[in-house]
Amino acid sequence: MYRIRFHGRGGQGIKTASRILGSALFLEGYRVQDAPRYGAERRGAPIFAYVRAAHDEILERGIITRPDLVLVADDSLVSIPAAGVTQGLHDHAMLVLVSRESAATWSDRLNLSCKVVVLPPADTIDDPRKFSYPGATLAGAAARLLGIVSRASLVQAIRDELEAIAPAVRQENEALALRAYDDLADMEAGVIEGESVPVSGSVTPQWVDELFEEASVAAPVIHGGLTSVEVRTGLWRTMRPVIDLERCNRCWWVCSTFCPDSAISINKEGYPEVDYEHCKGCMICVAKCPPHAIEAVSERRAQEQEA
Repeated sequence: MYRIRFHGRGGQGIKTASRILGSALFLEGYRVQDAPRYGAERRGAPIFAYVRAAHDEILERGIITRPDLVLVADDSLVSIPAAGVTQGLHDHAMLVLVSRESAATWSDRLNLSCKVVVLPPADTIDDPRKFSYPGATLAGAAARLLGIVSRASLVQAIRDELEAIAPAVRQENEALALRAYDDLADMEAGVIEGESVPVSGSVTPQWVDELFEEASVAAPVIHGGLTSVEVRTGLWRTMRPVIDLERCNRCWWVCSTFCPDSAISINKEGYPEVDYEHCKGCMICVAKCPPHAIEAVSERRAQEQEA
């Protein structure tokens, strides 16, 4: 059985990538599972999706803990433990990263014994109205690395899964997937199929009796407030709102009210300040600002300017 895991951020097409690969494998005669798993449904939040493929009946369920192939659309997720990018990687697995760093650099950083492949990212996109499609790139890469998906099946899967979207966007996804498929021709069939896990030797878990407790203890009631501040949701951000104070009208109620996460506060002078530890980069403030004093800047560029 092949076990594939995609990692990325909300809005990068990770769910779509698993569907494209799953459909392509189905067209090749495989039995397939593909499903996403994510927490907050918000652009920039960590997400992963998994695909299983086998000729026999697939009895496994749930997340993949020992993958044969892991594909990552955003290399900043590697440093976030909750994203689980490297979970279960073993000697015969393969890790594919969209990154500006080399494969040797990542192998050294993570002390990995498995094969590491790096795909160059698209050009940096500073305009939030534009968008790239790393999910399609990873789907094409996975199809080639498995060595069991033909070019024709990959194209058909993309057209089937993206039938409802604009033709121009569908064609761009198709071009990116095929580019990755062609670029990895020398690594075709580099992924080794994992062994099936027998269920005959599994042990049925014993029933556990829990003591009944009062509702004040057992009920899902939050007694301690302000705990969400400990969750650094700013790590989800790919675009950063930057305020031009010279253009700001100090109409404080607009940006601070519309911010869905209360990440914008007002200082003593009446100017808005962004809490970048918790700003997720939804860019609602950019759209709502009357004098257009808030600009969307790529997170990578902002960090380079700070450095």
